[in-house]
Amino acid sequence: MSEPNGSGISVFDAHCHLDMIERPVGEVLAEARAAGVGRVVTVGTDLESSRWSARCAAEHEHVHAAVAVHPNDTEAALRSAPAGQVLAGIEELAMLPQVRAVGETGLDYYRDYADPGLQREWFRAHIGIAKRTGKPLMIHDRDAHADVLRILAEEGPPETVIFHCFSGDAEMAKQCAEAGYLMSFAGNLTFSSAQTLRDAAAAAPADLLLVETDAPFLTPVPHRGTPNAPAMVAHTVRRLAEVKGMDVAELCALISATGERVFGPW
Repeated sequence: MSEPNGSGISVFDAHCHLDMIERPVGEVLAEARAAGVGRVVTVGTDLESSRWSARCAAEHEHVHAAVAVHPNDTEAALRSAPAGQVLAGIEELAMLPQVRAVGETGLDYYRDYADPGLQREWFRAHIGIAKRTGKPLMIHDRDAHADVLRILAEEGPPETVIFHCFSGDAEMAKQCAEAGYLMSFAGNLTFSSAQTLRDAAAAAPADLLLVETDAPFLTPVPHRGTPNAPAMVAHTVRRLAEVKGMDVAELCALISATGERVFGPW
């Protein structure tokens, strides 16, 4: 697989939301393959979108799913059904073979969409689901680094932990590396204002790195301002290779190997 400009990208998108991209899934996937992005992980944010993600992964060979209730959606989830019922639904989905992770779950102290205490309760519940199902835990962490790390330590992390759209600094990257947590970098790595994030990427061990789009959000430079899509992860992996001082093909091979180790055989 190679990108149209001939740069030889061959990688996967570790986190996107295909249900939120306002184009047919088949078209989005074909565009991704043409850009050298062979596989994608589509991520649920509530029970309904998690069911959608699991169905999408079952229908498309090169799609895998992650399921959870996003921290910002915890209060809305409670308005739809009792917590136990919702979480049981997530756990049932997490046991499906096409579902490769429990996420995105975690804490978001940037927005006030849900009570922080409720977010912490649901985060702990998702950690338990990940451990019981043997699936990686995919974390949303926004302005909540200390509490996320503390709760993981208190609960005991599952075997594999992924910090989606890593947003910490170099010191946090070192803390995550010491714990063996993976760090997935998104399109904001390419922003001119993101030097702290690039410093974190520089500090992170290469074998703990993933790349993602979080599409349709966080579109990388030079397409910032337009809807994101899995094909655009190519821009992020090239920027990450620059930060790490690595050849793009070498980094792609390492990330792909990490992906198979984390998510299972493609």
